[in-house]
Amino acid sequence: MRWFVWGLFVCCAAVSSAEDIPLTTHEAQHLSNLRQVTAKFPRAGEGYFSPDGQEIVFQAYPLGYPFYQIFIQPLNEQKPRMLSTGRGRTTCAYFTRDGKQLLFSSSHSDPLIEQTEKAARELAAQGGRPKYQWDFDPHMDIYTINHDGTGLKRLTDAPGYDAEASYSHDGKQIVFTSGRDGDADLYIMDADGSNVRQITNVAGYDGGPFFSPDDKWIIYRSDRQKEHMLQLFIVSVDGKQEFQLTSNLDQVNWCPYLHPSQKYLIWSGADYSKGPMGANFDLWKMNLKFDDGKVSGGEPVRITDHEKADVLPVFSPEGTKLMWTSNRTADGTSQLWIADWKE
Repeated sequence: MRWFVWGLFVCCAAVSSAEDIPLTTHEAQHLSNLRQVTAKFPRAGEGYFSPDGQEIVFQAYPLGYPFYQIFIQPLNEQKPRMLSTGRGRTTCAYFTRDGKQLLFSSSHSDPLIEQTEKAARELAAQGGRPKYQWDFDPHMDIYTINHDGTGLKRLTDAPGYDAEASYSHDGKQIVFTSGRDGDADLYIMDADGSNVRQITNVAGYDGGPFFSPDDKWIIYRSDRQKEHMLQLFIVSVDGKQEFQLTSNLDQVNWCPYLHPSQKYLIWSGADYSKGPMGANFDLWKMNLKFDDGKVSGGEPVRITDHEKADVLPVFSPEGTKLMWTSNRTADGTSQLWIADWKE
């Protein structure tokens, strides 16, 4: 899952208007027209735009069920429709480039699904975990499904965790995270699930990958330097050239996403110099320079400074909107938010 270790703590309602939701003075330099996209779920987030920018796909807890499921809804109407099976853990949905299908990961094939669900419900009844923690479920595999919810097809069946998948911009390849060799590394496969090849092979977690707009690079996060202290990396699609973009081990940097122009990326980071208690995630931007096969990053620029956490940012296909997950909601739940992007 692209949440890794740090996360935020069906019915319809009107989307909150921009007038009801003030941006901070700092945020207003970069964003405008802030509005809430999802509501009434116990927790919702990690949303992605359809190719035409008219719909979003995201994961949310259905009322009464202990694991995320995948939902799709029009961007401007809170009318969510469940796409996943309704069983097991699900995560990381993504539209195909023609918008006719969607990709997501699910553990609904777990042969002990009833016991898994029972254990999760019992834990929830006891108050849940003291902090969010993502389980690298070994039954998690990657699936595609038609936009109307038919035609579920399994793409991976290797032992271990397969998730965090997304398409190349030409639609021909899928990059994903897999634990099939003993720890979480990056892999690429053809869109039909064939021709799997490994891209990274370093001890530690490599995950949350996305192709660059020109399909020559993959942006991702890794804790290879220090466990849990995620930093940002970019690697060529053949795995031969790799560059580290952040290296501050007092700060957790994760969920990077490239602007369609490929001139900069956005991500979420938090100061962990005093430990996780009190650390708050905000959105950051970094300019990128591609020069003679090398990639370098500029100085980080802070985008949000709200007292609540902001994570998992993504740009709309044309690059004029920013969507992310935040618990700045009136009821304190984690939901999706969108704003116009001024950069």
